[in-house]
Amino acid sequence: MTTESTSSSTGSVDVSQFQHTPFYCEENVYLVCKELGAKGIADANSSDLFVVFISNEKKQIPLWHQKASNRADGVVLWDYHVICVQRKLGGGGGDSPTQYLVWDLDSTLSFPCGLGSYVAETIRPTFQTFSEFQRYFRIVHAPIFLRSFASDRRHMKDPLGEWLHQPPEYEPIVSEDGTVHNLNDYFNISATDVVKEASYDMSNAVFTEKLGVVVGENQLEEFFTQIP
Repeated sequence: MTTESTSSSTGSVDVSQFQHTPFYCEENVYLVCKELGAKGIADANSSDLFVVFISNEKKQIPLWHQKASNRADGVVLWDYHVICVQRKLGGGGGDSPTQYLVWDLDSTLSFPCGLGSYVAETIRPTFQTFSEFQRYFRIVHAPIFLRSFASDRRHMKDPLGEWLHQPPEYEPIVSEDGTVHNLNDYFNISATDVVKEASYDMSNAVFTEKLGVVVGENQLEEFFTQIP
């Protein structure tokens, strides 16, 4: 994840408990999914978590309230971004509603942040932008992502092989089948990938497809309410 433009608060969870490497949002989210399960904040097998890649054809997506911004409104033009969304089922015999929480280590909003608030404050779908800044969302069920994702960080090297941003100190992530790099498969998203409308069948597909499903910015909240 790199930015074309170059500010923090925490919510109910201490953000410093989670490993964060600037500009490596996909790996940060990979680790967040594992850590939420290990801490008992999410299901142990991450079944209540979803990884969401945000991008478009031009690799230019405006997001607000980002720590990397040097602007008062926190806006950054990323090439892509990755967040974790948790579907937290209500308890108390059905008295409590299901919550949808966003875990974004790069955000200055609360950690976690309610999905509705995150969409309104970070994505701002009602904000008038040029069509090339339209954002699309690839939603992948976390258990599938944790098995399938791989990155050798080649996207963070210049033509001479020098690092654009220093990588994490731990070893690169390799998928269960031995794949060493497939990051591009996740963040390459175009308008033709977007499903026509959120539906029960489409939400079921997210539990079986390696690359999940792609929705538009006005479908994101609706998608999660359709999950069985």
